[in-house]
Amino acid sequence: MSDKNQFDDVFSDDILSYIKGDSETNPFEKQSNPPASENKEDQEQPAQDSDLFPTINDKVDTKPIASDSKDHRHGHRQRLRERFLKGGADAIANYELLELILFLAIPRKDVKPLAKELLSKFGTLNDVLCATVDQLTQVKGISETTATHFKVIQTATHRILSEQIQNKNIISSWQSLLDYLQTVMGPLKKEQFRILFLDKKNALIADEIQQEGTIDHTPVYPREVMKRALELHATALILVHNHPSGDPKPSKADIDMTKAIVDAGKNLGIVIHDHLVIARSEYVSFKSLGLL
Repeated sequence: MSDKNQFDDVFSDDILSYIKGDSETNPFEKQSNPPASENKEDQEQPAQDSDLFPTINDKVDTKPIASDSKDHRHGHRQRLRERFLKGGADAIANYELLELILFLAIPRKDVKPLAKELLSKFGTLNDVLCATVDQLTQVKGISETTATHFKVIQTATHRILSEQIQNKNIISSWQSLLDYLQTVMGPLKKEQFRILFLDKKNALIADEIQQEGTIDHTPVYPREVMKRALELHATALILVHNHPSGDPKPSKADIDMTKAIVDAGKNLGIVIHDHLVIARSEYVSFKSLGLL
């Protein structure tokens, strides 16, 4: 019988040697458990905490992920300032002018909605500036400090307009006078009676509020008007009062009161140049109506 048996063609030499007892090396253990690499760096190492979590010494990138689209408010304040400086008042709307004012008092906040709300509540830009501090602070987002900014600008505006009629012939500066009176008296919620006292050259001596009344009536006394005119050495007067209703048409009481003052002035040589009735966006002149 040949030395070769039926397994010789099936198993490899190392397996046959192990089966016959010629070798003590178990070929099956060799295949299932390959020898470890002699290079320690090649051996699999357990995960360390530092691999999973950054330490205080690690540099961590905290930059936000870039977005393809920027918020429309990004750089809005600077763009609006530049547009105003380049184009002036004609380059911006009223709500944008309010935004510029609000920028001074409210940093780092989108104030466009607030500016639009102010115009919606009060009406015109002049109405916003002429609103009282109490009225302004009732609007959410308007603090007393912010309201004070508006009042400072209102006062500055009134003084600038008043300067346009100081030491000038009022009659020849009529449009400047109307601009001033419309700005100062147009937004008022109650009737106010004021008098412009003029010298013999029709230059302004004084601009004084004589009486303040209710929403539709202001008591005026001709004797008090003339007394004050004599104290100021005035030779002519311009009477002015407002109609908060928005209708500048003179009432019968307005006409009767004006006639009484005119008659009182005649006895003292004091001329009444005109009586102006100011409404929100228009005015009426007694002289133009033929009532003087």
